[in-house]
Amino acid sequence: MTPLDLVLTPSGLRFLGRRFPCAVGRGGLSGRKREGDGATPVGVHRIVGMLYRPDRMARPADWALPIRPGDLWSDDSDDPDYNLMVRAPHPFGHETLRRADRLYDLVILTDWNWPQAEPGRGSAIFVHCWRKPGHPTAGCIGLAPEDLRWIAPRIRYATRLIVPPLAGRL
Repeated sequence: MTPLDLVLTPSGLRFLGRRFPCAVGRGGLSGRKREGDGATPVGVHRIVGMLYRPDRMARPADWALPIRPGDLWSDDSDDPDYNLMVRAPHPFGHETLRRADRLYDLVILTDWNWPQAEPGRGSAIFVHCWRKPGHPTAGCIGLAPEDLRWIAPRIRYATRLIVPPLAGRL
């Protein structure tokens, strides 16, 4: 582990010597992640992208990509584009990225089950805004919006999300 890693601990997400309160999946932590289980997968996950809402915020990093109307994320194991960003209209199950709420105003993408997804192993483990403090996610890591905005421009190529098996439920 390095200071550039985002490390889940029992007291929050550690990054660059700071600790941020966070939320994990309603299913807790799991070494056997499956689609729909609500668990946050244990492991070392590379950061592979960043998305943001350009109508709600300035670009948080020069490599961040805008979320456009019609951007979706496939979460359907039967979809040939399972666990990839797709565009509407899309005939398979998906999640809308351009949401009315602020959950996905800023999204850090990990390499969980990507780029060649194994069907049913789980899609899209993001680091995104939480609904409210302590409220679990569907398997992602949730942070306060101001903490996520602080972290995003400081992520580097070497940054990883590390979820140790003993981090415990937050």
